[in-house]
Amino acid sequence: MAKAKTKYVTVPSTTILPERDASREPVLECVNLGITLGGIKAVEDFNLTIGRTEIAGLIGPNGAGKTTVFNLLTKVYQPTTGTILLNGKDTHGMSTMQVNKAGIARTFQNIRLFKNLSVVDNVKAAMNNDMHYNMFSAILRLPDYRREEIAAHRRALKLLSIFDMQDMADVRAGSLPYGAQRRLEIVRALATNPSLLLLDEPAAGMNPSETADLMDNIRKVHEMFQIAIVLIEHDMSLVMNICEGICVLNFGHIIAKGTPDEIQNNPAVIEAYLGRRKEAKGSEE
Repeated sequence: MAKAKTKYVTVPSTTILPERDASREPVLECVNLGITLGGIKAVEDFNLTIGRTEIAGLIGPNGAGKTTVFNLLTKVYQPTTGTILLNGKDTHGMSTMQVNKAGIARTFQNIRLFKNLSVVDNVKAAMNNDMHYNMFSAILRLPDYRREEIAAHRRALKLLSIFDMQDMADVRAGSLPYGAQRRLEIVRALATNPSLLLLDEPAAGMNPSETADLMDNIRKVHEMFQIAIVLIEHDMSLVMNICEGICVLNFGHIIAKGTPDEIQNNPAVIEAYLGRRKEAKGSEE
């Protein structure tokens, strides 16, 4: 399925958003975000706004600070400077659990599943925010516990069906093929009811066929849930074919923001990835 062109419009200040999101409050606003780690400014003056249904990419060379940004958004790290607004609410002082409950879910570069649990139990484990029974009810298997467990099981199967994984529900997660484990991570993130889904190198380790399937699955999630998605990815074909807006980091600073076409032709981006282009032979001699 070919990617449709997204029209971007300027909203107050210099922020650009997809036209369909321009009249609504952004899902995410980062203002002058930064962090110093070990005396080094790992990220500095990071400003980014994400529309409520935008698919955006965060790219850059190795060590540019991309995963550090995700860690700031999810409060693995607390920012040294700046502000993060999630659905208009300042996340200052929030913990990782609190920011997840507020609407951010993520996957990781390295798969982090409960490998000895079944596929369906991995998904149900992510539904903790929606479970209201207490330990007493669980120990005695009281009706409220049984009702919520049945509802959680049904919802987990429904989420797995998005990626045609419902028949794998009882399989041990650690025995799944690599690509299926990647899909399960996304399903588990969706189980937390996010308004913003962060995907950290979702295509890492995948072959071209698996990457193509992943692209279709991300589009499917976006269409079904109408949520914002931000992905870090080194596969430029995936980024350029699925992302509507792209932010480029280098040494912790944003060097470019724009549409895929604008980014592909940006001299600063080309230099960051390929190094300074050599002068023509004639000028070197």
